[in-house]
Amino acid sequence: MSATGEDAGFGAVRERINAGLNGQGMLHHLGVEIDEVAPGRVTLSLPFRKAVAQQNGFFHGAAIGFLVDDATAAAAGTVVRDGETVLTAEYKINFVAPGIGERLVCRAEAIKAGRTLIPVEARVFAVKDGRETLCAVALASMAVRAFDRLKGAAK
Repeated sequence: MSATGEDAGFGAVRERINAGLNGQGMLHHLGVEIDEVAPGRVTLSLPFRKAVAQQNGFFHGAAIGFLVDDATAAAAGTVVRDGETVLTAEYKINFVAPGIGERLVCRAEAIKAGRTLIPVEARVFAVKDGRETLCAVALASMAVRAFDRLKGAAK
């Protein structure tokens, strides 16, 4: 990316998204990695280990769900106005294949930057021997909220 125009102004947004993701205990607990933060899109990945597997040795659906929730929220967060943040209003996941591989990759992209809701789509791929296999597709709705109304609300 160049350091001019839209890209130059996105640096502060990228820092805010990275700080928000890195401030989540669950992200670190699962071992999720931040691969990309760009305008309207975010890519997260999760290396395989037994702690994120189900009984048959596949990635657990909850691990896939977490990637979808975090990646879609972060993608929506890249398109909100200053002083706003997002909360997950809902998401739906269709599992289309078992998550078999050494890594999951979730790519999320905001569909439209709405004033109150931001629809975001995500695709989750299992990576095995360098080959990606689609294992889940998702659609999420992110509610736009004023950041100052949420700050400290959970304390």
